[in-house]
Amino acid sequence: MTLTVYYAGLDVHKATISFCVKNEDGKLIKRGKMAANKKSIDEFIKAMPSPLVVAMEATMFSGWIHDFLSGKVAQVDVGHPLKLRAIATAKKKNDAIDAETLADLRRCDYFPTCYMPPREIRDLREALRFRNLAVRTMVKMKNKTAGLLMSEGIEYSKRRLHGKRYFAKLMESLKDMPDSYRRLLGMSRQSVEFFNGIQNSLRAGLAGHPALAGRIELLKSIPAVGDITALTWALEIGEPSRFRTIRQAVSYCGLCSALDSSAGKTKRGPLSKQRNKYLQSTIIEAAKIAPIHNPQLREIRDRAIERGANANEATIAVARKLVAYLLAVDKLGEPFQPRCISASEEKSR
Repeated sequence: MTLTVYYAGLDVHKATISFCVKNEDGKLIKRGKMAANKKSIDEFIKAMPSPLVVAMEATMFSGWIHDFLSGKVAQVDVGHPLKLRAIATAKKKNDAIDAETLADLRRCDYFPTCYMPPREIRDLREALRFRNLAVRTMVKMKNKTAGLLMSEGIEYSKRRLHGKRYFAKLMESLKDMPDSYRRLLGMSRQSVEFFNGIQNSLRAGLAGHPALAGRIELLKSIPAVGDITALTWALEIGEPSRFRTIRQAVSYCGLCSALDSSAGKTKRGPLSKQRNKYLQSTIIEAAKIAPIHNPQLREIRDRAIERGANANEATIAVARKLVAYLLAVDKLGEPFQPRCISASEEKSR
């Protein structure tokens, strides 16, 4: 006797979830709407036939639903939003139709599944992104401090402004500044210290985490790769084996340009927006200073400039090579071993 598999499409929103359940032949079993909470989802699963395969689009809400359903149903698949839009576009669109489309795509094996990191990695990644938010906020407060001083025509040392001793002496010397500005400067300084403390605490905790410590040390064996670059790579990439080639990793990091080719004509655009923005910004920033610390990457930059590349194009060339180094070390699980690359070999790549 053949076991019938049932497929459920979930269109998830903040407050509600639209669902559609079908069997293998496409027969509608049930459709409707439920509240987006664990109790309602649990009641839904218990009322549905089994085995049940669940499909939903990746959103900010899909993580907890994926974890909650895992073990309760036969399989949970999370779909790539961009690929889903490319496969299933329609003039008429609503939550019920979206849920049915998800069920049909999964039933017919057209569902574009995306990578779902383990819960532990997702939690650590969220902590790293929170640290990035703290750093951005700290920089804004530093800029605000400088802006307040400039608005009053006060001279200061840009290099030393955010040092504790220098700032205290500067505040003592500001006799003619309005009290309102002095209070704002004091609050800006307190904010800088507060957010700096947060980012330092998160950075130390992540770098020393048992699930990451060994992997981070291996990645840091690459000259010019520090804690933040290594942490961002490890947590945003997740499992390196999911990238079969360097080109796939480079594309994921957003270090390749958009391509439009038709009728024998090829047009290259700017760097693709389809990327992991956290990896892209971190690796590009690392690539700007990497040639100072890494002779191999310095050679890559110099060769790019010799071929006529400008500073930004040379930085992107360095960033791509840095991705190749990170992927190789991460996949092999061995420290970085530099080797000389000939000009002809580099050109062929």
